[in-house]
Amino acid sequence: MGKAELRRSIISARAGLPDQSGSASAIRETLLDRPWVQMAGLVACYWSMGTEPATHGLVFALWKHGATVLLPVLRPDLDLDWAVYDGPDSLAPGPRGHLEPVDTRRGVDAIRTAALVIVPALAVDRVTGVRLGRGGGSYDRALARVGPNVPTVALLHEGELVEGVPAEPHDRPVAMAALPSGIVTFAGPPGAGSPARPARRSW
Repeated sequence: MGKAELRRSIISARAGLPDQSGSASAIRETLLDRPWVQMAGLVACYWSMGTEPATHGLVFALWKHGATVLLPVLRPDLDLDWAVYDGPDSLAPGPRGHLEPVDTRRGVDAIRTAALVIVPALAVDRVTGVRLGRGGGSYDRALARVGPNVPTVALLHEGELVEGVPAEPHDRPVAMAALPSGIVTFAGPPGAGSPARPARRSW
């Protein structure tokens, strides 16, 4: 299945999902229970929209726990600038109607300083960690700036961990996926230093 077909399939399936507030809470609590999340002083995350796994509670909890949370601001060239979240009142509708932080823009390279990066995805390959985005390439460019030892996590609904996500040279895999049922760690793409092996689920 090609990227466009897989993208349409996932978007259609998400449109039929029932209320996912319980799933969002499960993802939030699973992440907040991890020491590498608790110790991350600077976290790059995103403000979810539509049928994405909700991050509003997660962003608020990270902020309340003392982390500095960077949220993306979409630039005209589809790259991502970043600004600091400072509570619910620090957001305002951007040019496309999506909520964005009103703080000073920190530049596209601000993500390089993050100790944890949480990104959206429509699906993730269960072996390689290659993520399927919405086609704009914004997060592939952002992930290219992240250091190799920084945890990168995609948030998914159940059933969105799949086999055979098509990979192109610019695609950047994530290290983990967080689902309501737990966190899955990936081996990485073949040729990245060791043979690909099945993902490992961490409860």
